[in-house]
Amino acid sequence: MPLIFFVYSLVNYAQTPCDNGMAGSYPCNGYDLQSFIPFSTFDASSGNDSWGWTDPQDGKEYALMGLNNGTVFIDISDPINPIYLGKLPTYTSSSNWRDVKVYNNYAFIVSEASGHGMQVFDLTRLRDIANPPETFIEDTHYDGFGRAHNIVINEESGYAYKVGGAGSDYNGGAHFINIQDPLNPVGEGGYAGSGYTHDAQVITYNGPDTDYTGREIYIGSNESFVTIVDVTDKSNPVLIANATYTNDSYTHQGWLSEDLNYFILGDETDEQNFGFNTKTIVFDFSDLDNPQFEFDYFGTTSAIDHNGYAKNNKYYLANYTAGMRVLDISDLENQNISELGYFDTFPSNNSANFSGAWNVYPYFESGNIIISNYSGGGFFLVKSNAVDSTSPL
Repeated sequence: MPLIFFVYSLVNYAQTPCDNGMAGSYPCNGYDLQSFIPFSTFDASSGNDSWGWTDPQDGKEYALMGLNNGTVFIDISDPINPIYLGKLPTYTSSSNWRDVKVYNNYAFIVSEASGHGMQVFDLTRLRDIANPPETFIEDTHYDGFGRAHNIVINEESGYAYKVGGAGSDYNGGAHFINIQDPLNPVGEGGYAGSGYTHDAQVITYNGPDTDYTGREIYIGSNESFVTIVDVTDKSNPVLIANATYTNDSYTHQGWLSEDLNYFILGDETDEQNFGFNTKTIVFDFSDLDNPQFEFDYFGTTSAIDHNGYAKNNKYYLANYTAGMRVLDISDLENQNISELGYFDTFPSNNSANFSGAWNVYPYFESGNIIISNYSGGGFFLVKSNAVDSTSPL
């Protein structure tokens, strides 16, 4: 009888509805806590990036989360009872910065750790883990660079783009890697012309500017501006244009709206340096040769913005001490953004400092959303508790 009670209490602890603005100790609006795993479970002291993988064989969903000392893999097919499957240790040393993306059932992992290069891990190995958590080793390793700040993947073309890290590697710009055969990555040059890229998005373009239909377009957040580059020909990348804005402090990361008309940008340190609330910057990208600043949206707290991603008519923002903020971006053409809801993974304050939510991953078909904290928490899985009439799953 005591054992049954103990298991039951764990289940109740794992799933916590948002009730009267709180999910247990976490402030919330419209999002329930599905489950939480602390850093101590992963034998780590801090977290960073996160991404997701859905197994095409059976539709099971998995969370991938970067830590200071490695990358962990979590089976979230039962979101209330996630299973920590194992950890891929860092290739060299620990680092606060680690980034992971997925292509063709493989994870590609980079870090600011010296000499780390790119780890490649076969995610289908997660289908049959007999005694979790296991300690994994990578399936292959790419050593064409050492440090990196981020890894960007265009899943349509099968190219990865290492960005940031050592300035000696294409001035900290893009390092092109052909990953069409994931276990045999091949370096194919890079782009140094716009300087250091902190983060980027790369797409095969099919948007409003028909001059670039079918071209591979790189959009880099480059510390004080956004750069747009045609990288279709890896031996001859071509700068299209740069986009600038006022009160720039550190051009950090952004994402295109799904219609590709707009680019939504976060500047990581402007809240600290200028004292305003969380600022989200919107550009008109309907003409890639002539990108235009459109408008600023100011959020409800003074927290720093970090990574954000568009899905349908929503923008999911990792907002450090303010947790995840979900914005309605359905009316950008009339310069309207509003906050739909939130889940605050750092309840002690909403001040402009580097604590709390580092990344969100909102692309699972189930509607489950990963929030990975940098500090003060661990791995969170949340889900909307409302019927979504604006962007059905």
